[in-house]
Amino acid sequence: MPKLRHTDWPDRLWIVRHGQSAGNVARDLAELNGLALIDLATRDADVPLSKLGEEQAAALAQWFAGKPASERPNIFMTSPFVRARQTCMAVAEGVAFDADDVQVDERLREKEFGILDRYTRHGIIEKFPELAEQRKLVGKFYFRPPGGESWCDVVLRLRSLLEVLRRDHVGDRVLIVGHQVIVNCFRYLLECMDEREVLAHDAKADVPNCGITEYAIDRNAPDARFHLVQANLALPLQQAGAPVTTEPDQPVGPK
Repeated sequence: MPKLRHTDWPDRLWIVRHGQSAGNVARDLAELNGLALIDLATRDADVPLSKLGEEQAAALAQWFAGKPASERPNIFMTSPFVRARQTCMAVAEGVAFDADDVQVDERLREKEFGILDRYTRHGIIEKFPELAEQRKLVGKFYFRPPGGESWCDVVLRLRSLLEVLRRDHVGDRVLIVGHQVIVNCFRYLLECMDEREVLAHDAKADVPNCGITEYAIDRNAPDARFHLVQANLALPLQQAGAPVTTEPDQPVGPK
């Protein structure tokens, strides 16, 4: 695949999935018990971090705080969903960044699941067998549940955000906190992937909670390229002794 040839990029870009959420825990419990619905008391946008997720966010903050000031983020962007904002604010506080300057951007929100929201894999197959078959036929990249989004829809909203990064944040060090599909769709765009490649990465493993995907550009290089440095790094959690979790966001959907 072609590489990005532009040089009008941030110097550094970290894309991070939020810490473990109460929704991740509830989804796992529902799947384990063979339930059709995930038991949540709030809408998805309001689901907070779990206790473990708070520990993971603190470990992430500690990792960034351990870097020299010149290598820490100076721009913070986050999904408006509570679990992502809590994760981002933990890092901002850890590096003494003004919380009022954190940019909350709806384009970084979780993929919308529409009618399938809160249903487990079992529940989708049981209640929406026709949609389950359609998803198998179309594939998860293009499948759009009624009232929801496909991965392509997420990619489209992220394209406009990339233009903001290239217009307003050249030379900055940007931290983005979002969700699993957000991380994968950014990789699709920034690494010039196609459908097969991005789904192959997705099939290998879920993005770790608080896992870091990092891009950078060496402006002193004769052929400077904005490139992937590392993907799904869980080192901050490992160094702090916080458990690494990789639960997918709900709903899982049929295979």
